[in-house]
Amino acid sequence: MRLLFPFIGWCPPLNLAPQVSAPPYDVISRKEASALRKDNPQSYVRISRPEVDLPEEVDEHSAEAYAKGRENLELFEKEGWLVGDEKPRLYAYEQSLGSHCQLGLVGCFSVEAYESGRMKRHELTRKDKEDDRTNHLDALGAHDEPVFLAYRENEDISKAMQQVAQRPPRFSFVSEDGVSHRFWNVPEDTEAQLLEAFERLECLYIADGHHRSAAAWRVHQLRKQTPSPSGEHHVLLAVAFPDSHLRILPYNRLVLRPPNLLPEQLLQGLLKSFHLRADTKNQPPQKASFSMLLSGQWWSLRLREGTTRGLVEGLDVSILQDEVLAPLFGIENPREDERLRFFGGVDGLAKMEAAVAENPQWVAFSLHPTQMSELLQVSDAGLLMPPKSTWFEPKLRSGLFSHRF
Repeated sequence: MRLLFPFIGWCPPLNLAPQVSAPPYDVISRKEASALRKDNPQSYVRISRPEVDLPEEVDEHSAEAYAKGRENLELFEKEGWLVGDEKPRLYAYEQSLGSHCQLGLVGCFSVEAYESGRMKRHELTRKDKEDDRTNHLDALGAHDEPVFLAYRENEDISKAMQQVAQRPPRFSFVSEDGVSHRFWNVPEDTEAQLLEAFERLECLYIADGHHRSAAAWRVHQLRKQTPSPSGEHHVLLAVAFPDSHLRILPYNRLVLRPPNLLPEQLLQGLLKSFHLRADTKNQPPQKASFSMLLSGQWWSLRLREGTTRGLVEGLDVSILQDEVLAPLFGIENPREDERLRFFGGVDGLAKMEAAVAENPQWVAFSLHPTQMSELLQVSDAGLLMPPKSTWFEPKLRSGLFSHRF
């Protein structure tokens, strides 16, 4: 089974890359996407979130919205805001934020790798989100946003990628969130090295984009059942990064305190599993410890010694769920309980502090970030991580490259 394929990338011209590029579809609301489109008619949200060009009463999951995405894709191509390259190739994509830098390979990867488990998962997907992306991709006839993949660092791949990154980039710009983006065509001789090196990889890991991956596989199943299947629907668009380049930020929790759970009762209940003390710090210093904001006061929680836990059960998100959210707050299903909110990214902590300041019934929990090694171990074991365990940042920018099929 071949893993990696060059493809004809549809990319914005050099001078339009900043205007066309946009945040990924799943980190912005419809209101935020509409604001981006209002300020910039060349924004890629018109393709990834096509409901921004429809009246508010039109369901974003309707056939009308999906058809609008295809219409907008053709508009972008007609206007020259997206231009197809002259031949299939691989690309390199670098993102930098502060001192952090990650360099990945852009290509099309076989959906058979997803189906066979060579592309390993660590999350469950939700059917409604799968359905949405499947309908979107099928109507669009394109992979409009890449999956975020990781692989265990490989010396041959690293050397080849560094050679590419020493060349002048095809385009370079800084987006409004402060992230620097650089993009290269991979030269033919280096492309051959990378294709060979990736085929030797035992596996890839889905870091972010489980619903996009599942949707690409489902579209492939739909298309190959047609009387005369054609087009490159046997692949998914992705950027693959070495694990050492990736940064996971904390995925914090904000939970609504029940009226019958007084602050002093919560503190007493926590003593069963944690060493507890008032603190001024809002971030835990190590694993198996948490920072809690309760009624304007930060508290340090450190798990008591002597508890043996499995691979998934030992994750900090699992400890918080099992020892705090379920027994003390009654949160049994963190995926669906409306009393629980999740805050990731560089500004997540500030947003939680503001929420608690506005309403003391909210209790904030600041977590130590999940480690990349933990994600790989869980995936290798064929296990699943709890929901909202990882927040990768920077996020992959949309609109810089897409794949028609």
